[in-house]
Amino acid sequence: MKRRAAALVLCLLLLLSLPASPVQAKEYVNFTAVGSYVLPLSDSTMPFWNGGFVYIASSIFTGTVRETLNISQLLNSSQGRLVLYSAGRSLTYTLSDNWALDNDGNAYYPGAIQRNGTVFVPVSTVSKYFDLSYSVIEVERGNLIWLRQPGYSASDKLFADAAQYSMNAVYNEYIQAKEAAQAESGSADASSDVQDPPVKLEGKRIALCLKGGSDAAVMVDTLRSYDAGAAFFFTPEEMAEQGEQLRRMAAAGQSIGILVDVGDPEQTVEEQLEAGNAALFQATCGKTRLAFLPNGSPQAVQNAEGLGFHCLVPEEDGNGRPLRNASGARALAQRLAARQGDVSVWLDAGTSAVGLRALLSAVKEVGGNCVAYNETGLP
Repeated sequence: MKRRAAALVLCLLLLLSLPASPVQAKEYVNFTAVGSYVLPLSDSTMPFWNGGFVYIASSIFTGTVRETLNISQLLNSSQGRLVLYSAGRSLTYTLSDNWALDNDGNAYYPGAIQRNGTVFVPVSTVSKYFDLSYSVIEVERGNLIWLRQPGYSASDKLFADAAQYSMNAVYNEYIQAKEAAQAESGSADASSDVQDPPVKLEGKRIALCLKGGSDAAVMVDTLRSYDAGAAFFFTPEEMAEQGEQLRRMAAAGQSIGILVDVGDPEQTVEEQLEAGNAALFQATCGKTRLAFLPNGSPQAVQNAEGLGFHCLVPEEDGNGRPLRNASGARALAQRLAARQGDVSVWLDAGTSAVGLRALLSAVKEVGGNCVAYNETGLP
């Protein structure tokens, strides 16, 4: 325990050496941090006070948080029930009641609150029941709610100072997304009084397929914060250079595929597939049968499938329409909703973490589910 705490302090001190990113606007917000990780900011999941209690979104108990705190959530919206559980212990919230029940039927007050489709739980109750620690720290632009396992030796001030860089980063992304949404709304109001039809993705599975690259780590963190999946496609050269990225993706349960350049005059499709799997095996001790041949002829795709590969043929191709902001995410969600059944979508190298986060948020809010395309197609 002491060794882990010391490692955390060292990590925090290293963070202190990073230059603070510029802050664009002044809007007071409530940040959420778990362990040493500051979560993305969003109006739909931002903590709030009610009746003297601080409430946090139950949706954070997925991905990175689930692994850090060893707490998972099970939400049944149709029954109005939320269960938080860990190592045989659980708290069950019935959204119509103002309490939670543990395994033995003991009641804990207050209960959960639902706002705009998101369920929030009191951080004090959750922390006490699952033996966690939490702090509410006043910071420059609002408050920081810090949730962690017991045993962290860092003080609230040390952690807040060390987390400043991360808070600046997520704050800037939050402001940029809001400004983009407002600009898009203003443009739409000026050009037409007709509003877009509501997006309906209830029960639809969306297989996200992204171009791998040096910024893939940020994309993986974004996906994990929404408990979402995606397939990342790398060229053989990228696989040879980015072994750490590949290992991180494999550990996170994301799919990895080979991106093939059918116009390469030096390597055939077969040679690229072999080179990609050789680099992937060296990095992860595993191979893939997932491939994408953009602009490949039907014969080229057939040849790759004859070698045992499953080739991505996306129903929605975002090539030339990079997903950079909230307005782009909204437009993409509209196109996905117009398609029948589950759908695979290709997002090219122009996709940003802000755009991806906006899409994941939009899909989640209207009942869709973003999953990782795999070697058999949609899971």
